[in-house]
Amino acid sequence: MTALTEDPNLWNDSERAQKLLREKNQLESALNGTKQLERDLKDNLELLELAEMEGDQDMIAEAEKAVFALKDRAATMELESLLSGEADANDAFLEVNAGAGGTEAQDWALILLRMYTRWAEQHDYKVELLDETNGEEAGIKSATIQIKGHNAYGWLKSESGVHRLVRISPFDSQARRHTSFSSVSVTPVIDDKINVEINEKDVKVDTFRASGAGGQHVNKTDSAVRFTHIPTGIVVSCQQERSQHKNRAKAWDMLRARIYEMELRKREEAANALEATKTDIGWGHQIRSYVLQPYQMVKDLRTNVETSDSAGVLNGDLDRFLQAALAQRLTGHGDPQG
Repeated sequence: MTALTEDPNLWNDSERAQKLLREKNQLESALNGTKQLERDLKDNLELLELAEMEGDQDMIAEAEKAVFALKDRAATMELESLLSGEADANDAFLEVNAGAGGTEAQDWALILLRMYTRWAEQHDYKVELLDETNGEEAGIKSATIQIKGHNAYGWLKSESGVHRLVRISPFDSQARRHTSFSSVSVTPVIDDKINVEINEKDVKVDTFRASGAGGQHVNKTDSAVRFTHIPTGIVVSCQQERSQHKNRAKAWDMLRARIYEMELRKREEAANALEATKTDIGWGHQIRSYVLQPYQMVKDLRTNVETSDSAGVLNGDLDRFLQAALAQRLTGHGDPQG
């Protein structure tokens, strides 16, 4: 890899050069992370040995806590090293759709979108809003974001499914408890290593005026684009750019990603793997339940991982769920520690 990046002719193809440098940086980061883990473990074991010799109970407790934290870090790194699927290392498109239930469900969809955005930002991923349809009173009917960073799809692919919320509705004047559903769909951003062919004749193209909050920046031309893939019924849209040309290019990327993910799902189903299904948004199809009333509990219904820290989860603390889901896919059970 180093020899390739030092080739004086490398930058004759700038796109290839950037990809090679990105791969080199990712490999170096993984190696440096492993070496740092080894150094930290050595330092803390020496500290623990010294503390035991001196009978310093506070120092012993501190060193033991650090060693257990390193164990968790090693488990996460081990899982990440196993993200070897064809598209696991790629960026991800994440789409949220509100289920039936009007304003309550649309508000829940917005909460989910914010949760994933915060998770991404906490992991130094970049987030780009591609498409959003606002609710009538609050929240969103649907939205699509692109999460950019190494292994974004690998970590998030298990989040596809229906998410259920139970809470006292802020929109109910009688303060009754409501149950709401929203669906999440995660697809990989396709690069040139993955070939997805789409016949343009199979795609219906609609253009429309991008929505906005008003004022001088509202786009007054039909720059937003919606693609409908007739054979599969897949629909994607993009209105992020003021240029219709750029929105078309992004919509093609999204459509290729959706078709590729559909093929991946077919392969998984054929092999009796865990289904990352996109089903009816309602009872019986949820992958995770978020209960805020009458008690606090977030529980994944596939891995049985649960926590009472619902506020933390909704602020992006998703790692325990993502790690368990990944462990289940790779090892057959939901324990990230193996």
